Amino acid sequence: MATMSDPVASNSSSLCTYMKNYPSTLVAYVKYFGNIDDHVLTAEMSSIDSKGMTLLYKQSGLSESKSVRVSFNPPLSKYDDAKPRLLTMKTEALEGLGTLKAPQLTTFRFPPKAIMTPFIFLAYFYLLAPPPPGTTFFSIPVTNVDAFFSLAHAFRGLTGFGFSVRTLATILGVIHSAEGLYTLSLCRRFVKGFAVTAAYVGCSVLFGVHIWKDLKKRVQEKRIEAATKFE
Repeated sequence: MATMSDPVASNSSSLCTYMKNYPSTLVAYVKYFGNIDDHVLTAEMSSIDSKGMTLLYKQSGLSESKSVRVSFNPPLSKYDDAKPRLLTMKTEALEGLGTLKAPQLTTFRFPPKAIMTPFIFLAYFYLLAPPPPGTTFFSIPVTNVDAFFSLAHAFRGLTGFGFSVRTLATILGVIHSAEGLYTLSLCRRFVKGFAVTAAYVGCSVLFGVHIWKDLKKRVQEKRIEAATKFE
């Protein structure tokens, strides 16, 4: 009953048959995720469910097969998640064993979503750091300025939540500086060339999360592409 209720276990047979086409991948699973250091000659998948897979393997000098259980973290939620997860784990195993090298990007890509960041910044300052009522800018009448910021003043009056311009700028500056440092750590691993690294780090400081997320996406695409070609 438990097997039939598991969307992956109910298709275990077909997945095991499918993975017979990738014997080197199964050996990599055993070595990396099973922490089997001794020489592994062959491996096969004997069963798979939403929580993990059981692998049978043979080692040099031994006639009997052994088994190892490799868990999925997090568990698979549906059958269609199985093959993408197995491919991701293949990439991790091959890189961990040194069979594949980490990809090196040599170009910069600006994600279109990042163009929204300046408008989000303006929204933050409008809503969270409006000028006090009665403030005027240049020759703009006070009544016009107050009318423009009326929504922000109402929000602040209702919630009591707000910052000075300097405080908000400091908060955003710290957050984006941290994102720049995180991007630098990614670039040290996956980007080749000073100019490309500088572009990624600088744009992360200016445009934030969309830059480093797109960098990670590009890296994952390259990793999957390299792992797909292996076998």
